[in-house]
Amino acid sequence: MEYAILLFGLGVLVVGGEMLVKGAVGFSAAMKITPLVIGLTVVSFGTSAPELLVSVQSAMNGNPGIAIGNIVGSNIANIALVLGITVLIFPIVAERQTIQLDYPVMLFATFLFYLFALDNMIVLWEGVVMIIVLLIFTIGLIYHSRRQTKKKEREEDYELEDEKLPFWKSGVFLGLGLVGLYFGSQWFVNGAVVIADSVLAGNPDKDSIIGVTVVALGTSTPELVTSCVAAYRKQTDISVGNLIGSNIFNIFAVLGITSVITPIEVSDKVLNFDMYWVIAISILLFFTLVVGKKMGRNSGLILLSSYVAYISIIVLKIKGVF
Repeated sequence: MEYAILLFGLGVLVVGGEMLVKGAVGFSAAMKITPLVIGLTVVSFGTSAPELLVSVQSAMNGNPGIAIGNIVGSNIANIALVLGITVLIFPIVAERQTIQLDYPVMLFATFLFYLFALDNMIVLWEGVVMIIVLLIFTIGLIYHSRRQTKKKEREEDYELEDEKLPFWKSGVFLGLGLVGLYFGSQWFVNGAVVIADSVLAGNPDKDSIIGVTVVALGTSTPELVTSCVAAYRKQTDISVGNLIGSNIFNIFAVLGITSVITPIEVSDKVLNFDMYWVIAISILLFFTLVVGKKMGRNSGLILLSSYVAYISIIVLKIKGVF
């Protein structure tokens, strides 16, 4: 039964990802903004919505610290795991805006997160700052994109997408895609956890191992499926924008909103281990973006290897090897 749940969840994820990408492309054409901006905003915010719900709910239940692990784990997985797998399958050419604007904002968000966490606490005013920065970034993105699109239309009779969908239909596809990704990931994780639980029966570190492997992969499946579907459909801007935007959203919105609700304690373990990995992988991304004409298999192997190394160290720590 658990295998059926896992496969059904995976099927729903794929259908949801296809709908989300199709809706995003149509939405970008209707709003006269580029697919990259849609990936950075609508798609990334949508695929990160589960993290926001989990973090806010945890904060209201008196467990705000869960938000930190949620954000750190998701940001590492988005770049090292999801983008690594995506470019292994479908090479991606990063736009100039991605390298010159979107990536620097993601790196700024990462370092701001680290700076605010140095006192082992993220409080209300810091959360407000994060939310304000996100709003400014989003509004600026949309304004700049609309200006550029209108300029291209005037100069080149440019159209964003040959196959335009009505605005309402794009919205329906977006909504159904997000719902499919949410429930598909839930079913996928539930099935995978049951299978892993039976495989690891008797292992004293079973729960921890499942947490850092199966659950970590499961919570990243919306981003993974959406990015792969977008890349397969030659919408690589949505693919890259989804992942960079998700990391920005996780910090500025998820962490920002949660810390406005209640102060969040940051443990020394997160500060002295996980945060270093977030920063290191974010910097590693820069080199994979700028070296060569496109992100291909070599970049994918490098990113994926960094994720395997991160998970391996955690598992070894759990087992007490060091």
